[in-house]
Amino acid sequence: MDPSPSAYTLSSKPKISASRRLFLKTKMMKKAMVMLENDKQVRQEERERTLSERVPELQLSGLSTQDLQTLCKELHQKIDAVDEDRYDIASKVGKNDVELRDLSQKIFELKGKMKRPNLKRVRVSADAMLGALLGAKVKESVDFKANLKTVKKEEEKKEEVTDWRKNVDAMSGMEGRMKLFNAGQ
Repeated sequence: MDPSPSAYTLSSKPKISASRRLFLKTKMMKKAMVMLENDKQVRQEERERTLSERVPELQLSGLSTQDLQTLCKELHQKIDAVDEDRYDIASKVGKNDVELRDLSQKIFELKGKMKRPNLKRVRVSADAMLGALLGAKVKESVDFKANLKTVKKEEEKKEEVTDWRKNVDAMSGMEGRMKLFNAGQ
């Protein structure tokens, strides 16, 4: 049985038609619905049978008030006993859960496969970081600016402010223009 090369291509058509696929899908859904209903019915019957075994029906007809009161007291005592048992079982389950977690943690530690916790970003000052890195050696705060070089800025030459009228008189005429021309060269 040699498969054809077109059986391996993505563009090959499915072997089942769309109508057949839809028919099979609906048939499967119907069968699943029937099976689900049967399961529900079986569970309900089992529940009723278990309740009838554990809790017998009460015979209240023909009882006097005194008998009804004693019956109620007995039922309350039974309810209290069941609640105590439920509480005890819940506390045992809680203790077992804690013990299981501790034992599984110990197993991880022994295997060396520790889970890394998710780390959070924390803002730390320079002093706190140095204290953490160097320990108790650094008690006073370190002044980083003290070790920097100092650079003196040269003051820019300020042009002398003179009376502008004198300047205009000096620049007027050919001599002033000649001075500007010579200064530009």
